[in-house]
Amino acid sequence: MDSGKGPSPRTWPCSLSPGRSDRFHTMSIMLAVDILGCTGSAEERAALLHKTIQLAAELRGTMGNMFSFAAVMGALDMAQISRLEQTWVTLRQRHTEGAILYEKKLKPFLKSLNEGKEGPPLSNTTFPHVLPLITLLECDSAPAEGPEPWGSTEHGVEVVLAHLEAARTVAHHGGLYHTNAEVKLQGFQARPELLEVFSTEFQMRLLWGSQGASSSQARRYEKFDKVLTALSHKLEPAVRSSEL
Repeated sequence: MDSGKGPSPRTWPCSLSPGRSDRFHTMSIMLAVDILGCTGSAEERAALLHKTIQLAAELRGTMGNMFSFAAVMGALDMAQISRLEQTWVTLRQRHTEGAILYEKKLKPFLKSLNEGKEGPPLSNTTFPHVLPLITLLECDSAPAEGPEPWGSTEHGVEVVLAHLEAARTVAHHGGLYHTNAEVKLQGFQARPELLEVFSTEFQMRLLWGSQGASSSQARRYEKFDKVLTALSHKLEPAVRSSEL
């Protein structure tokens, strides 16, 4: 029974080993594959980007799921996605409101979350932003997607302390997050086959195969980073300096 004084069943496993960050990374990679697998026109990819941005906005606002919100934003911010200049230009031209939402609201909000400066209201949060804490716990083993907020700012110590304090808040309000999630999912009937598709284990087997899924985390991500890079350059080849 949940007394409301500890983390909910939806949050406490994130702070335990092994593979604490695999859930986040597999979600981001699956979305990136979806976008990079759109081999049609730039207009089609821009439309998919727009839908992905809308998904991020819904997760942040309507659902209050900061973990999934950060995973979606992580996919959009991947180098293999952000380098698709023609696609992003088309997004700004065809889906201007989505481009503005992403650049002016969603990205700054995520930056504030990562720096420990801002958070969603507790009354609307179903899953808090635990990724910085997970990253801190895995700092010696997890692959780095980029510079961490505490490593790229002169206030790094303050950022770390803010996330450690936030971890205490998460643990204290676990029951509230659980209740909020139940309210938002009221009437929702989950299909077992879909639950399996969204499980971390299934996604890891799908991305790397049964044997690859059991290899080291760093090796898995290094290999798939090359796959994503190849897909990205196939969609929009790099312009050689001699062609400029």
